[in-house]
Amino acid sequence: MPNQLTANQDALSLFFTEDIYLVQEPEMLTANQASNPVPEQPVSAVPTQPQQPVRTFKFLGNNKRNILILVNDKANDVSDENGRELLRKIVKSINLTAQDFALLNYASCEGANFNELISQFSSSLIFSFGVSPMQLQLENQAQNTIVEQKGVKMIFSGVLHQLDQDLAAKKTLWGCLQKLGL
Repeated sequence: MPNQLTANQDALSLFFTEDIYLVQEPEMLTANQASNPVPEQPVSAVPTQPQQPVRTFKFLGNNKRNILILVNDKANDVSDENGRELLRKIVKSINLTAQDFALLNYASCEGANFNELISQFSSSLIFSFGVSPMQLQLENQAQNTIVEQKGVKMIFSGVLHQLDQDLAAKKTLWGCLQKLGL
């Protein structure tokens, strides 16, 4: 049964006491239609950038104290015998064990930058033997001095087997290690 209010003309005349005119106007869009046009093809709201694959690093140690030791030796896993012995002495002199640090040969992940290493290892301290600041995409720094970048203390030094031969550089490095207070 149709609604009497809309179907009965006598009922409508009780509600509308003035004349009503039909005016032809151009079609108007509602605010919702005008501001949200529907594209022919769906468009992504956020421009997508190709995701770079996360690099995995092969390292020694457990990194419990978030200390990263970088070496750079293409011929050996860490260094030659003299370089490994020097590294053992350095680590022992500052009371670190293999549980405390991550030892990474940069030759196996060449091109990795500072930000990648920090995000992977959450380092608070980096010892770099044979890896220059420029290789990590940082500004050049003096060797065997403590520098800080983004809250991370770093010491850059020479390649281990060359450092073993350089008494003056070893003394300078030892002075820096003592300043760390580990």
